[in-house]
Amino acid sequence: MIFHETDIPGAWVIDLEYRADSRGFFARAFCAREFEAHGINATVVQCNLSYSHARGTLRGMHYQLAPQAEAKLVRCTAGAIFDVIVDLRPGSAAYCRWYGVELTASNRRMLYAPEGCAHGYLTLVDGTDVFYQVSAYYAPEAERGVRWNDSAFGIRWPFEPSVISERDRAHPDFVP
Repeated sequence: MIFHETDIPGAWVIDLEYRADSRGFFARAFCAREFEAHGINATVVQCNLSYSHARGTLRGMHYQLAPQAEAKLVRCTAGAIFDVIVDLRPGSAAYCRWYGVELTASNRRMLYAPEGCAHGYLTLVDGTDVFYQVSAYYAPEAERGVRWNDSAFGIRWPFEPSVISERDRAHPDFVP
Protein backbone atom coordinates (compact mmCIF):
# COMPACT_ATOMS: atom_id res chain seq x y z
CA MET A 1 0.00 0.00 0.00
CA ILE A 2 1.06 3.56 -0.64
CA PHE A 3 0.25 6.02 2.16
CA HIS A 4 -0.26 9.74 1.46
CA GLU A 5 -0.51 12.15 4.40
CA THR A 6 -3.31 14.70 4.29
CA ASP A 7 -3.63 18.15 5.85
CA ILE A 8 -5.59 16.55 8.71
CA PRO A 9 -3.20 15.00 11.28
CA GLY A 10 -3.62 11.24 11.37
CA ALA A 11 -5.75 11.11 8.20
CA TRP A 12 -4.36 9.29 5.17
CA VAL A 13 -5.24 8.61 1.55
CA ILE A 14 -4.16 5.07 0.74
CA ASP A 15 -3.50 3.75 -2.75
CA LEU A 16 -3.07 0.12 -3.61
CA GLU A 17 0.32 -1.14 -4.71
CA TYR A 18 -0.47 -3.46 -7.60
CA ARG A 19 1.28 -6.69 -8.56
CA ALA A 20 0.04 -7.25 -12.10
CA ASP A 21 0.35 -10.18 -14.48
CA SER A 22 -1.61 -11.67 -17.37
CA ARG A 23 -4.54 -12.52 -15.07
CA GLY A 24 -5.00 -8.98 -13.76
CA PHE A 25 -3.55 -7.79 -10.48
CA PHE A 26 -3.23 -8.51 -6.78
CA ALA A 27 -2.96 -5.88 -4.06
CA ARG A 28 -3.28 -5.73 -0.30
CA ALA A 29 -6.09 -3.43 0.83
CA PHE A 30 -5.33 -3.83 4.54
CA CYS A 31 -2.29 -4.82 6.57
CA ALA A 32 -2.25 -4.21 10.33
CA ARG A 33 1.56 -3.97 10.43
CA GLU A 34 1.68 -1.33 7.68
CA PHE A 35 -1.14 0.64 9.27
CA GLU A 36 0.53 0.57 12.69
CA ALA A 37 3.86 1.63 11.14
CA HIS A 38 2.07 4.79 9.94
CA GLY A 39 0.48 5.43 13.34
CA ILE A 40 -2.92 4.24 12.13
CA ASN A 41 -5.34 2.42 14.40
CA ALA A 42 -5.53 -1.03 12.78
CA THR A 43 -8.41 -2.28 14.94
CA VAL A 44 -11.42 -3.41 12.87
CA VAL A 45 -14.49 -4.50 14.82
CA GLN A 46 -17.19 -3.82 12.26
CA CYS A 47 -17.56 -3.48 8.49
CA ASN A 48 -20.39 -1.49 6.94
CA LEU A 49 -21.73 -1.19 3.39
CA SER A 50 -23.95 1.59 2.12
CA TYR A 51 -25.67 1.75 -1.25
CA SER A 52 -27.06 4.94 -2.78
CA HIS A 53 -29.43 4.83 -5.75
CA ALA A 54 -28.92 8.34 -7.05
CA ARG A 55 -26.14 10.74 -7.95
CA GLY A 56 -26.20 13.65 -5.52
CA THR A 57 -26.96 11.60 -2.40
CA LEU A 58 -25.28 13.09 0.64
CA ARG A 59 -24.55 11.00 3.73
CA GLY A 60 -23.00 12.77 6.70
CA MET A 61 -21.38 14.35 8.50
CA HIS A 62 -21.28 11.65 11.21
CA TYR A 63 -19.08 10.78 14.18
CA GLN A 64 -19.27 9.10 17.58
CA LEU A 65 -18.22 10.60 20.90
CA ALA A 66 -15.42 9.06 22.97
CA PRO A 67 -15.01 6.46 24.29
CA GLN A 68 -16.91 5.04 21.28
CA ALA A 69 -15.11 7.32 18.79
CA GLU A 70 -14.53 5.53 15.49
CA ALA A 71 -11.65 5.49 13.07
CA LYS A 72 -12.86 4.60 9.57
CA LEU A 73 -11.21 3.18 6.49
CA VAL A 74 -13.51 4.06 3.59
CA ARG A 75 -13.51 2.68 0.06
CA CYS A 76 -15.93 3.08 -2.84
CA THR A 77 -16.51 -0.36 -4.38
CA ALA A 78 -19.03 0.69 -7.08
CA GLY A 79 -19.55 4.14 -8.52
CA ALA A 80 -17.84 7.25 -7.17
CA ILE A 81 -17.98 9.60 -4.18
CA PHE A 82 -16.50 12.84 -2.96
CA ASP A 83 -15.44 11.75 0.53
CA VAL A 84 -14.97 14.37 3.26
CA ILE A 85 -13.69 14.46 6.82
CA VAL A 86 -13.78 17.37 9.28
CA ASP A 87 -11.34 17.49 12.18
CA LEU A 88 -13.35 18.00 15.39
CA ARG A 89 -10.47 17.37 17.81
CA PRO A 90 -10.05 20.59 19.86
CA GLY A 91 -6.28 20.04 20.36
CA SER A 92 -5.57 19.37 16.69
CA ALA A 93 -3.61 21.80 14.52
CA ALA A 94 -6.36 21.23 11.91
CA TYR A 95 -9.32 21.80 14.24
CA CYS A 96 -12.47 22.59 12.19
CA ARG A 97 -10.65 22.09 8.87
CA TRP A 98 -11.91 19.68 6.24
CA TYR A 99 -10.29 17.41 3.68
CA GLY A 100 -11.97 15.88 0.64
CA VAL A 101 -10.93 13.30 -1.92
CA GLU A 102 -12.61 11.48 -4.80
CA LEU A 103 -12.90 7.75 -4.18
CA THR A 104 -14.06 5.62 -7.10
CA ALA A 105 -14.42 1.96 -7.92
CA SER A 106 -11.82 2.44 -10.66
CA ASN A 107 -9.17 4.33 -8.66
CA ARG A 108 -9.58 1.91 -5.69
CA ARG A 109 -8.31 4.66 -3.40
CA MET A 110 -9.15 4.62 0.34
CA LEU A 111 -9.46 7.34 2.97
CA TYR A 112 -8.51 6.70 6.58
CA ALA A 113 -10.37 9.01 9.00
CA PRO A 114 -9.00 9.01 12.56
CA GLU A 115 -11.11 9.10 15.71
CA GLY A 116 -12.51 12.56 16.35
CA CYS A 117 -13.23 13.41 12.73
CA ALA A 118 -16.72 13.73 11.26
CA HIS A 119 -17.17 11.83 8.01
CA GLY A 120 -19.53 12.12 5.08
CA TYR A 121 -19.72 11.87 1.32
CA LEU A 122 -21.59 12.91 -1.80
CA THR A 123 -22.29 10.34 -4.52
CA LEU A 124 -21.00 11.42 -7.92
CA VAL A 125 -22.87 8.78 -9.96
CA ASP A 126 -25.97 6.59 -9.68
CA GLY A 127 -25.60 3.16 -8.07
CA THR A 128 -22.77 3.76 -5.60
CA ASP A 129 -21.53 1.30 -2.94
CA VAL A 130 -19.29 2.43 -0.07
CA PHE A 131 -17.50 -0.04 2.21
CA TYR A 132 -16.23 1.02 5.66
CA GLN A 133 -13.96 -0.76 8.11
CA VAL A 134 -14.60 0.72 11.55
CA SER A 135 -12.54 0.60 14.77
CA ALA A 136 -15.45 0.86 17.26
CA TYR A 137 -18.88 -0.71 17.49
CA TYR A 138 -21.86 1.43 16.55
CA ALA A 139 -23.20 3.09 19.70
CA PRO A 140 -26.47 5.00 19.08
CA GLU A 141 -26.08 6.95 22.34
CA ALA A 142 -22.68 8.27 21.17
CA GLU A 143 -23.76 9.11 17.62
CA ARG A 144 -23.51 12.77 16.61
CA GLY A 145 -23.41 14.81 13.44
CA VAL A 146 -22.57 18.19 12.01
CA ARG A 147 -24.34 19.80 9.09
CA TRP A 148 -22.84 19.18 5.65
CA ASN A 149 -23.07 22.88 4.74
CA ASP A 150 -22.16 24.44 8.10
CA SER A 151 -20.27 27.71 7.51
CA ALA A 152 -17.96 26.81 10.43
CA PHE A 153 -16.24 24.39 8.03
CA GLY A 154 -16.81 25.82 4.54
CA ILE A 155 -16.71 22.45 2.78
CA ARG A 156 -16.56 22.92 -1.00
CA TRP A 157 -18.73 20.12 -2.36
CA PRO A 158 -18.49 19.47 -6.13
CA PHE A 159 -22.22 20.27 -6.53
CA GLU A 160 -25.39 20.75 -4.48
CA PRO A 161 -26.78 17.50 -3.03
CA SER A 162 -30.23 16.41 -4.21
CA VAL A 163 -30.90 13.61 -1.69
CA ILE A 164 -30.31 14.15 2.04
CA SER A 165 -31.96 12.31 4.91
CA GLU A 166 -34.05 14.36 7.31
CA ARG A 167 -31.67 13.38 10.11
CA ASP A 168 -28.61 14.66 8.21
CA ARG A 169 -30.44 17.83 7.15
CA ALA A 170 -31.35 18.55 10.81
CA HIS A 171 -27.86 18.48 12.34
CA PRO A 172 -27.33 21.67 14.36
CA ASP A 173 -24.76 24.40 13.76
CA PHE A 174 -21.35 23.45 15.11
CA VAL A 175 -20.22 25.39 18.15
CA PRO A 176 -16.44 25.23 18.66
